[in-house]
Amino acid sequence: MSSLWLADQTEPVTTLSDIESVRTSSDVVIVGAGITGLTTAVLLARAGKRVTVVEARHVGAGATGNTTGKVSLLQGTKLSRIASKHGQDILRDYVTGNAEGRDWLLRYYEDHGLHVQREDDFAYAQNVDGVDTAKSVLQACREAGLDDAEWVDQADVPFPFRGGVRLRDQAQVDPMPYLNSLVTELESNGGTLLQGVRVASISGTGPLRISVRVPASAEDPQQQQISITAAQCVLATGIPILDRGGFFARVKPQRSYCLAFDVPGDITRPMFISVDSPTRSVRYAPTADGEKLVVGGAGHTVGRADSPAADIEDLAKWAALHYPGAVQTHFWSAQDYHPVDELPYVGPLLPKFEKLFVATGFDKWGMSNGVAAALALSSQILGGRMDWRRAFASWSPHEAAGITTALMANLEVGINLAKGWVSPITASGATPSEGQGVVSGPPWHLQAKSKVDGVTRIVSPVCPHLGGIVKWNDADCSWDCPLHGSRFAPDGTLIEGPATKGLTPGP
Repeated sequence: MSSLWLADQTEPVTTLSDIESVRTSSDVVIVGAGITGLTTAVLLARAGKRVTVVEARHVGAGATGNTTGKVSLLQGTKLSRIASKHGQDILRDYVTGNAEGRDWLLRYYEDHGLHVQREDDFAYAQNVDGVDTAKSVLQACREAGLDDAEWVDQADVPFPFRGGVRLRDQAQVDPMPYLNSLVTELESNGGTLLQGVRVASISGTGPLRISVRVPASAEDPQQQQISITAAQCVLATGIPILDRGGFFARVKPQRSYCLAFDVPGDITRPMFISVDSPTRSVRYAPTADGEKLVVGGAGHTVGRADSPAADIEDLAKWAALHYPGAVQTHFWSAQDYHPVDELPYVGPLLPKFEKLFVATGFDKWGMSNGVAAALALSSQILGGRMDWRRAFASWSPHEAAGITTALMANLEVGINLAKGWVSPITASGATPSEGQGVVSGPPWHLQAKSKVDGVTRIVSPVCPHLGGIVKWNDADCSWDCPLHGSRFAPDGTLIEGPATKGLTPGP
């Protein structure tokens, strides 16, 4: 199912003839049409840059269109985790950047007549064991200068609440009107948006050559590959599609899920996210059919959960228990990336090479971090300065705080690599049941077989990124790589990277 925000969106695809009618040379090419990519594009276009945005699927197809849409500086346990690894100055820079991102975003909504709901945000403990964690969030808020943060022992909610931190006057939004408005502004300033066009590679140093694959069409039955040249390029793709810089080893891909419900009677007004497990995130969402309850959780590292569908079932039961009569209307999922040192990576892909930029590691808080990243990137490209940008640096001495975490994360990658090649030997080679997939066979003849909507498909399970063996996600009906988070449709079609091509079709 589509997210609540994407349900009414169309998915236009750019054809070869469309590309031939626009420039194939730009000042800046931006890869990815989510909140970071399109905000950066508009900021640069306003400054007179010739900008081309290249999107592999459609506007908002990634994390932005599948977010919870919370715009908050509280951010669950994020601030306390930053405080535990970095000094107060870095913590304050991170909050300052997010505050500027939040304020810029909300001004845009207000200036363009887009709807925003101003609500309080809570980071709360579900159980007594979580109270100390919630208290550490309050301490981090004080260190960060968020003087309005306060401790509350009770809240008017139907679910367990053992105390938590309240930060008043935060916001929640539908992200798609914002993205659609940015597209209109980009094109009115002479920019170009290419959708359904996937970047295959980037080469050169000046100018850069961005090789893109144009999908087949009735007019052009064969997939075409052409090059766009640019002085600079921004990778706003969630995780960089290039291995240079090793960012795939510096972030951990995380998948999380959302359910929307029609709820009889009163609905929870403020925003809530638990600081203890299992994560429970709550907000409401105004729609043309009335207000809906949005519940999020069931998160896991990509490709490493036994049954995401079972965890989503638990999430749905939680909603039904605490909101009697709730009727589910939407289900969706999103992918984001947890940085090993807790801080986003925004800046040059390689040290001091200010032609190729990256923005990743927003850790599920992209609505403010994504705009902050756009402000930082556009400032750097245009020669400006933002002092808080050091908390977002793609290369910085403060990353030493994440060395231990990085070593552990990459040890887990190695374990999952070996496990993926060995485990299928004992797996059954029989056709899986509806909605299921299985990898089976000896290492020299592995097969990934799935059955979705009555159709059985066989593909190679070897991820083309670094050779990991994919695992079936029974919630999304996708093949997910447990190494670095690449995802593929049942027929092997690439959904998201760092891989840049799909799984090889089977016999």
